[in-house]
Amino acid sequence: MQIHNNTLIAECSSYDFKEMLERKKVKSWLKSVSAFANTDGGSLFYGVNDDGVIVGLENPQSDADFISEMIKARLDPVPEVQLIPIEHEGRTLLEVKVKAGTLTPYYYFQDGTRTAYTRVGNESVECNSQQLLSLVLKGTHMTWDSLPTQVDANKHSFVILANTFREQTHQEWNDKYLESFGLVTSDGKLTNAGLLFVDNCTVFQSRIFCTRWTGLYKDDAISSVEHRANLVLLLKYGMDFIKNYTMSGWVKMPNYRLNLPDYSDRAIFEGLVNHLIHRDYTVMGGEVHIDIYDDRVELVSPGAMLDGTQIQDRDIYKVPSMRRNPVIADMFTQLDYMEKRGSGLRKMRELTEKLPNFLPGKEPQYQTEAISFYTTFYNLNWGENGRIPVEEVANRVNSTLEKYPVNGESSVKKFGVNTEKFGENEESSVKKFGVNTEKFGDTLEKQKTVSKTAQKIIDLVISDPSITADNMANKIGVTKRAIEKNIKNLRTMGILTHEGSDKTGYWRINVKAKLIKNKTMY
Repeated sequence: MQIHNNTLIAECSSYDFKEMLERKKVKSWLKSVSAFANTDGGSLFYGVNDDGVIVGLENPQSDADFISEMIKARLDPVPEVQLIPIEHEGRTLLEVKVKAGTLTPYYYFQDGTRTAYTRVGNESVECNSQQLLSLVLKGTHMTWDSLPTQVDANKHSFVILANTFREQTHQEWNDKYLESFGLVTSDGKLTNAGLLFVDNCTVFQSRIFCTRWTGLYKDDAISSVEHRANLVLLLKYGMDFIKNYTMSGWVKMPNYRLNLPDYSDRAIFEGLVNHLIHRDYTVMGGEVHIDIYDDRVELVSPGAMLDGTQIQDRDIYKVPSMRRNPVIADMFTQLDYMEKRGSGLRKMRELTEKLPNFLPGKEPQYQTEAISFYTTFYNLNWGENGRIPVEEVANRVNSTLEKYPVNGESSVKKFGVNTEKFGENEESSVKKFGVNTEKFGDTLEKQKTVSKTAQKIIDLVISDPSITADNMANKIGVTKRAIEKNIKNLRTMGILTHEGSDKTGYWRINVKAKLIKNKTMY
């Protein structure tokens, strides 16, 4: 907390300014005490107006005594509170600092009515039934996904989970993992998380709604489908739908093909994982929505930020990892679908920024409302006037050779894209862009192209710049030694570079490389 020009600048993100103490309307400020205790803590400053200007209190000691008395009389349980007088230029203000509670929910009660409040943005609002249940679980140091059910585990199978574990980790599955991962209790009962991973998942709210809309708004739908399944299948179904209804172009570079996708596949994968893991499963009838428009992909799920803040007001590089469903999150980590360090929001942006056709302003955006979380990915090949011709995108990434669309037939069928306008021969490229292949030291036909394995590496790197050499080998079906050999060649040619460590860094395609005398240089 700082004071500048007689104005209070509070350092905490959760605070309320009160010009004076309302003695006859104690609910107006006690609900804030309840909300702070139920979420992430915060402070009330008395003697400060709404603009943060210090006006002072006439009798701060009397006000402090009254505040302490009302908190003890009207809140149950009594939260941990500090009353801190602050002197400034002859004026006294009072900070009521409320610590985040561990015995939630903290109720305000009067006339036989008990009400719990929570913090949403800069407001203290009454808890709904789902928020109240979450507070009860928090107060008992339990989470919804860890709660045991009365369902016998031996009546259900985990074949899909086991096969996915083998495929993702290349390790053998052991049924003992079910208990160690928190899916089954020691007495053989499924937990709520276990119910979400069984083959025949019957949890009503384990659903995703997928829609491809005709334009920029929710008007007519090209396709709409609902999936109800376990979390492993929901992730697969969601990604399949997104890949089926998004596009990708490519441009021919001097010695390799450069993909120009609408979106980062891995970034969207991270986003969908994030929504499946962190959604509020106590919301009956709630589900994850995938909405695809011409210019964006939107993911939305029930459940706002756990600490009551709004993500659009936060620096995503400083948001701490808080898991609403730690058992589900750990299971996805075991499947190598996410990292333990809780860096999903940051990683989505970084993966998008690594694409060769990325433009500033096209970063994924995040927004929270009272009970929902939104993630928006913007189409990198879409401009103010519609889809950007692939040759323009190619020019933007500093390519001057032949331009081709990928999946031209399906693109025409689904979206009405005319592939003829892109040109499919060297002559059209010269005519449109004045390309003289002789300046590169040789003709296209004589230039040495990368191997098939190297091209697959380039494609994988564009799809997922964070991919490791081991995963490349597994996806391509070659040895790690072969991968390392091809990577070395791509680095020598100046096509591929790596930033950061092997485990947490990113690959980068150097699209600005110039070919001189059959060698790629800068």
